[in-house]
Amino acid sequence: MRVLVIGSGGREHAVCWKLNQSPATELFCAPGNAGIAEIATCVPANLNDVGSLALLAESLKADLTVIGPEAPLVGGVAEDFRARKLKMVGPSAAAAQLEGSKTFAKQFMARHRIPTARFIACDTPASALSALNSEFQFPVVVKADGLAAGKGVRIAQERREFEDTISAMMVEGAFGEAGSRIVLEECLVGREASLMIFTDGRDYKTIVPAQDYKRVNDGDAGLNTGGMGSFSTPELIDDAAQVRIARDIVEPTLAGMACEGNPFSGVLYTGLMFTGDGPKVIEYNARLGDPETQAVMMRLDSDLLDILIAIAESRVGSTRISWSNDSSVCVVAASGGYPGEFAKGKVISGLDQATAIGGVAVFHAGTSVDESGRLITSGGRVLGVTARAPSLEKARSQAYEAMSKISFDGLHYRTDIAQARAANS
Repeated sequence: MRVLVIGSGGREHAVCWKLNQSPATELFCAPGNAGIAEIATCVPANLNDVGSLALLAESLKADLTVIGPEAPLVGGVAEDFRARKLKMVGPSAAAAQLEGSKTFAKQFMARHRIPTARFIACDTPASALSALNSEFQFPVVVKADGLAAGKGVRIAQERREFEDTISAMMVEGAFGEAGSRIVLEECLVGREASLMIFTDGRDYKTIVPAQDYKRVNDGDAGLNTGGMGSFSTPELIDDAAQVRIARDIVEPTLAGMACEGNPFSGVLYTGLMFTGDGPKVIEYNARLGDPETQAVMMRLDSDLLDILIAIAESRVGSTRISWSNDSSVCVVAASGGYPGEFAKGKVISGLDQATAIGGVAVFHAGTSVDESGRLITSGGRVLGVTARAPSLEKARSQAYEAMSKISFDGLHYRTDIAQARAANS
């Protein structure tokens, strides 16, 4: 079977890595990265030109296409594929609005009584200040309405920080059009977790939960990033909580989307906060999370290709999925300065030594090869150093041992991924 994966990050490398274990699979990735190129045929692609992606799949005679990033999904890539009768995994543009617009997602949750933080959508700085004065106390969460690569969230602790954040988003255009409208939310307090599902719009199968780390520095300090690491371990969400999440969040979300004429097919990601009042939705994503995918793919014992075909053919309900009882930890190696300005083209070394450690896989996110054939950095998040082991502490130890073998100028990573959970396990 010829399979095309769209994307170029660590999530896509993890998906390709797992698909590469499927027998009789000819794997393509567009545009891919240096790590993906070792296991798949990488072909050029402009992910901003959504209309070209179905044509690319058609030219490659792809039997199945998997859409990794959110922007093409929000841009309507699924409609192009279905118009050409091409098999693919990913929601329609209307369904992808769960991620594409924070306002849409929050109003959807309000309509269907899905537990989430209290919110107000604001179209101008003046309306944001008015909402703050009348409805919220500090700290208050400020979210860009549109897609901002996971960075469009700020938690303002006091008024000056709030005003600066509103100005940056709505006046200075820090996130472009995505920040022209914002959502204010009460700041939920509790433990976070990420829960993803495979779904065909009717039936679903739950992916083992994970936890990610958005802030750039240890102790959840510094700016929000696309994710600096993640882990997955058994009983991260206990059985009782799983039942409650299914009843109060997952099933009402799928039913609500179907009822509104936009059934969600693909992978639905729900970011959760476990509050004193129970689990609440922080956000939805319309695709696999990054770097959660790197952690959960390490625990998947079933054939990923079989699952993806089941999604595309609307038969998820009859698909059996097996997960390991092992734990996994992913630590992101980032470029110095990320998520702000950072230099590219730094030579990377030590990957052979890192992957020689048992249970370790290194997923490339922002890498390329220079004219001399050297592996170099090409993005803010460069590598996802990931380990699987029988215990969370062992997986964490292996991931950090592997990270110690890797070097490039400006390398930065958090040292506390899964630390608190491992200490209590």
